[in-house]
Amino acid sequence: MKLQDVLKSDVALPLAKRTALNFMITNTSFSEKFLDFFKQYDISTQQFNVLRILRGQKGKPANLATIQERMIHKNSNTTRLIDKLLVKGFVKRTICPENRRKVEIVITESGLYLLETIDPKLNELEEKAIQPLTTAEAETLNILLEKLRG
Repeated sequence: MKLQDVLKSDVALPLAKRTALNFMITNTSFSEKFLDFFKQYDISTQQFNVLRILRGQKGKPANLATIQERMIHKNSNTTRLIDKLLVKGFVKRTICPENRRKVEIVITESGLYLLETIDPKLNELEEKAIQPLTTAEAETLNILLEKLRG
């Protein structure tokens, strides 16, 4: 859909503004699709991100700083996310025996099972999201997005 159709305006915009608006509108569209997807599993995208990070630890505990550092949403309240995942039984939190001030978090079997359930359906959603693009266009888009992030 053309930007003018979304904005319902024929006003010519400078390239920088047009690019920024296209980026923001596309981000919002993608975010809404993923929010709706995760809602069916009663988790947020940030909670999914935490579970994904913990699965990547391969059974080794992670502390809050490690999780926060790897989060996609850097402004997330990691402690609150962990608390919610604890209540749902997807993570376990323990005190580090060597350093009692350090909290260690691991994913539970329930958390791993949830990710196994989600993964194939999420892969489908991601494939569908980029379906309008050719492989070459998707590769170029990734290069350009990485370039924009610096």
